[in-house]
Amino acid sequence: MSEPQAQSHEPWWREWPLALAVFTLTLALLGHGWIAAAMDRPVTLIGLLAIICSVILAAAIAIVRHADLLAHRLGEPAGTLLLTLAITGLEVAMVAFVMSTGTDKPTLARDTMFAVVMLVLNGFLGLALLLGGLRHHEQHYNLQSANAFLVMILPLTGLGLILPDYTHALEGPKLSTFQMIFLSAMSIGIYGVFLFIQNRRHRGFFMAPEEAAEVAAPELAPHSSRSTLYHTVMLVAYGLPLVLLAKQMAAPLDAIVIKLGAPPALGGFIMALLVLTPESIAAIRASLANRLQRSVNILLGSVLASIGLTIPLVITVSLVTGRTLVLGVDAVDTVMLVLTLLTSILTFSLPRTNVLLGCVHLLLFGAYLMLMFER
Repeated sequence: MSEPQAQSHEPWWREWPLALAVFTLTLALLGHGWIAAAMDRPVTLIGLLAIICSVILAAAIAIVRHADLLAHRLGEPAGTLLLTLAITGLEVAMVAFVMSTGTDKPTLARDTMFAVVMLVLNGFLGLALLLGGLRHHEQHYNLQSANAFLVMILPLTGLGLILPDYTHALEGPKLSTFQMIFLSAMSIGIYGVFLFIQNRRHRGFFMAPEEAAEVAAPELAPHSSRSTLYHTVMLVAYGLPLVLLAKQMAAPLDAIVIKLGAPPALGGFIMALLVLTPESIAAIRASLANRLQRSVNILLGSVLASIGLTIPLVITVSLVTGRTLVLGVDAVDTVMLVLTLLTSILTFSLPRTNVLLGCVHLLLFGAYLMLMFER
């Protein structure tokens, strides 16, 4: 039976982020001269970048709203999977589009994937565990779901971000054509197997035991009078201008990195932060509502989808366009990656979480930020 609040139509002005994104994109496309003239003025560049990032963030929040409405109609775990794929698909498309246009950016995909792992497994996960632990003392989740996510994340991150540093087919942290094709096929295969396990064979792994009997909290179960087709179309409508805005963001960001001497990895970090923040807010809200299983599905699922989808797509872009692709992280980032993965394994080795685990992940995130600016 439909909910009472679903009888009235949603006001059209709720889609203002779409109009804003299209308007900003139009100005950016028509004002190439303004952007070029601002390249020598750091203050103007920072303001320009802040405007574009704010528009992207607002539109990304709207994407999460539409995806979340569809997610609740589908139920778990398919609903959370849709939410994850909507955001991850946007991130992957942005990386591929920026990578394939303009100046060569061989490390953009690597920096973005590494930033996703650090942001989600340390920053957002740590915040969710800390706030959830402060409110509920200890929180329960389905241990089998976290294990399923991590057993997929470990080989993908190891093969995609660490292995290229130790291969000898090409000089530097790069893979040969054959190695890239193999890694791409393996990434698709691993993620395909996971989707089958999550949505077919072991769906129960990704649902809390009480979810079959309990009704979701009202604030986490939004309703809409709009049709499923409407929300699906809006996902696509928001996605296109966001991907094109990411291209417009690339030039000012590159200029700021050069002018201010910022770390090259800052571009990947900002891109990951913009795309992942709205989805991660939903995960933190779920943890505060004592629905840690949904948080686990969103956060670990976003890491797996990001790496599993980014690797084959950027490899395809590299092979088709002939652009250089650097995947291997350096020694410092390798240590941070290994520490993060080991800590995540220990965090999800017990059926309950608490404040201590959240604090540890946040400390690792602080170390990541420090090392980004000071090696």
